[in-house]
Amino acid sequence: MIKSPKESLTILTDMVLPGETNPLGNFFGGELLARMDRACSIAARRHSHKIVVTASVNHVAFNKAVPVGSVVTIEAKVSRAFRSSMEIYVDVWVEDRKSQERTKVNEGIYTFVAVDKNGIPVEVPKIKPETKLEKQRYEGALRRKELSLILSGRMKPSDASELKALFLN
Repeated sequence: MIKSPKESLTILTDMVLPGETNPLGNFFGGELLARMDRACSIAARRHSHKIVVTASVNHVAFNKAVPVGSVVTIEAKVSRAFRSSMEIYVDVWVEDRKSQERTKVNEGIYTFVAVDKNGIPVEVPKIKPETKLEKQRYEGALRRKELSLILSGRMKPSDASELKALFLN
């Protein structure tokens, strides 16, 4: 079965409360990471219909501070599915109190693995990106996976066909 990224779309909206902020009155990064992880977990589960576990947080960018009282929306969806792992891209938005305009403040890329009740990895459905952004994220996912495998010593650089193609074209 091949699924669309939109089938895994997960949107969490919440308000930043005073107990979740640092002395400057901005959202703690760890609090945001936990919410991002939760949204990505739900997206991975929606895609795979399996138990999922966080395998890695591949990238997080804290581009703007999020002040107390902000309405934060976290949007996560599967960007690519491999054999048992899924890359989930997550975008974080803040809503302006007065204008209601949304601004992207953070983003992240998480990897989840689908497992059975014994924790053994199981296969997940493939994904077919539809929008331009989904296609860009899908194509980049294989390069990110190859780089991660090289850095962890589980792949030789000479075997990274997608990464090599970047430099040969």
